[in-house]
Amino acid sequence: MHLMGSRAFSGGILFTGVLISLFLTHCSESPSIEPSPEIETDTIATATFVGRQACAQCHAREVELWEGSHHDLAMQVADQSTVLGDFDNATYTYNGMTSTFFKREGKFLVRTDGPEGELLEYEIAYTFGLEPLQQYLIAFPGGRYQALSLSWDTRPAQEGGQRWFHLYPDEKIQYDDPLHWTAISQNWNHMCAECHSTQLKKNYLEAEDRYETTWSEIDVSCEACHGPASAHLAWAEDLEAAPTPRYPEQNGLVIQLKETSDVSWVFEGDSGMARRSPPKGSNLQLETCAHCHARRGILHEDYQHGRPLMDTHRPALLERSLYYPDGQILGEVYVYGSFLQSKMYQQGVTCSNCHDPHSLKLYGSEDGVCRQCHLPEKFETPSHHFHPENSSGASCVECHMPARTYMVVDPRRDHSFRIPRPDLSLKLGTPNACTGCHTDRSSSWAAEVVTGWYGSNRSDQPHFGEALHAGRNRLANGERALARLADNPSMPGIARATALTLLPGYSLGPESRQAMQNALKSSDPLLRASGLTAAEALEPPTRLGLAFPLLSDPIRAVRLQAARVLASVPSELWTSQQLSLRDSVLDEYRQSQQINADRPEAHLNLGVLHHQLGELEKAERSYQRALSMVPSSVPGRINLADLYREQNRDQEGEKLLRQALVISPDNGDVYHSLGLLLVRQKRYQEALEALERAARLRPDRWRYSYILAVALQETGQVTSALETLKTAHDRHPDNLELLMLLTTLNRDNGTLKEAILYANKLIERVPDNAMFRQLLAQLEATRR
Repeated sequence: MHLMGSRAFSGGILFTGVLISLFLTHCSESPSIEPSPEIETDTIATATFVGRQACAQCHAREVELWEGSHHDLAMQVADQSTVLGDFDNATYTYNGMTSTFFKREGKFLVRTDGPEGELLEYEIAYTFGLEPLQQYLIAFPGGRYQALSLSWDTRPAQEGGQRWFHLYPDEKIQYDDPLHWTAISQNWNHMCAECHSTQLKKNYLEAEDRYETTWSEIDVSCEACHGPASAHLAWAEDLEAAPTPRYPEQNGLVIQLKETSDVSWVFEGDSGMARRSPPKGSNLQLETCAHCHARRGILHEDYQHGRPLMDTHRPALLERSLYYPDGQILGEVYVYGSFLQSKMYQQGVTCSNCHDPHSLKLYGSEDGVCRQCHLPEKFETPSHHFHPENSSGASCVECHMPARTYMVVDPRRDHSFRIPRPDLSLKLGTPNACTGCHTDRSSSWAAEVVTGWYGSNRSDQPHFGEALHAGRNRLANGERALARLADNPSMPGIARATALTLLPGYSLGPESRQAMQNALKSSDPLLRASGLTAAEALEPPTRLGLAFPLLSDPIRAVRLQAARVLASVPSELWTSQQLSLRDSVLDEYRQSQQINADRPEAHLNLGVLHHQLGELEKAERSYQRALSMVPSSVPGRINLADLYREQNRDQEGEKLLRQALVISPDNGDVYHSLGLLLVRQKRYQEALEALERAARLRPDRWRYSYILAVALQETGQVTSALETLKTAHDRHPDNLELLMLLTTLNRDNGTLKEAILYANKLIERVPDNAMFRQLLAQLEATRR
């Protein structure tokens, strides 16, 4: 795992109360935690870390496999044996700034642009990662380490490697850019340390604004996965010395990652595919890996091996910035979210079925791994893949695990193991493996070819991506499609959970509410948490009735989400006993945010919470703290301006929004907020100009056009209002609110023919809606 920020994360979105921090943490120059040879534990539950050397006494073979692996070399002290980059006075010029890499007295140094843009010398403290690139960490005051954006391409020269390159080659990252290597977005402490060292404790001291990060081992060692091993070591020492060893349960191990029962994969019938026997009993191994191999936010720093992932982390769903609507990888998502979508996961496949857990290597070639469960005589034949044998088109992984390149040189395969669907590309604008290889051909061509090979059955199969696409774009058929996806147990849980979070964009009819209620009772914590997200759109009494029981959920991520969505429910609707429980869980939520107090997102989240609770002074302090951490933050200014709106301080709010426009001159979200503020101040001409600019800059946000049209209508500019709505309708043809406003504005304007036209469009999209039919009948009666 490597460190690479994104503009969307560092300031391109409006933060809400949802915890959105990524998987992140840090370390001091001299970690204070050292492996202890002594066993001081009384129970497995209180086991301590003992270090790899203790494990190697009995597990020499596993340690031998591990040595030289990506886990072993995840992070190393920078020295002659670990640094792979060219530090023999090599230079690299980026954006007009020439950096020099050199050595002095056995140390590795770089002369590059610092936080104020001036050339400064920095010593390389640690190397980070191995293949296909190596990054370098530099120490800063306060226990901070920053990851240099200039990285070394470790690939062979004949493959284009053995060179310095910049992680953002197509952008011009200046010293004041949120993605500059000295910025908070490139901080090692929060952004990546948790997954590159063992027993990592970030230990951010907010009052002093510094870190005291510690680890037990600098790399990803035995106990990072198996948990603290002191009880296991005691058990092993007792085997010969004592008649009854201590800690006989699980041999003293905190968790048992190896299957305890014999598992076999048996080929049955003529399917050519093996089935697992017995079925998988738990997701322990997968969730252990997902601790790092998932895009997720941290809820609690005290990771407990063996506890469910969502007790300490909140995995990302199939969000627009991370996944295509059909679930294919888009952003850096680190495997877990993709694998949850796969048939492999549903059939009981887990990480170690393909990867050696110690060397991390595949059990054979890429396609060779597939042969374990897929008979070559059935699947490695032209009758299956329709390509010449031994060609790339005949490769299992090229078709079913297409790669996407990250960090300039790092191709990563999609672990959703999907069947190529060029027909979905035509519907959803998603990529497909066919045109990924045949770059000179279209998706239409690929869809026709696939239909010719396999018939029309494949393209006739519904896919959850169609519902997510409809929900993301607020299409008229979206609510029903999302509700049915959310309530369909045959669909991947992560897709169902994503559907639930998209439902609040609609009116939440009976089918949606039923899907939401079912999700809140699900055994899957991902569904329960997402059901709570959907419930936030409900009226307070209903929301309280549905969400209150989940304040006692055994999974931390679920109960914290329950507390968050219930925070704005008025106190008079609660009993004193209920309020006591809510306040207790809200305290837990605040603590979870304080873990990430080194990030502005945590303070924005706390600001939203204080705002919901009516604690306006605390909300203002939290927003101001977030802005002090990232002065260029546009979302922070929008949130604070909204708080000032509530306090009748629009003059201060306007100042913030105009500052935001200096930072981001073409930000449609800021113009929209400014337009609304100007409406409140009755500065209508200025307001219309701002709202018009917002709608023009963000045509994807239909509501901006909707509000502009209302403002135009209220100022007597009905013709302009209708033109605005027609333009928005052309872009969002299935949006019901635009169609309804077009219908009513035309009716009020006396253009009944147009009103009837749009009323009919409403009925075409939702045929069983009684209100739409009644509206059409009234219009037709008036016309007669």
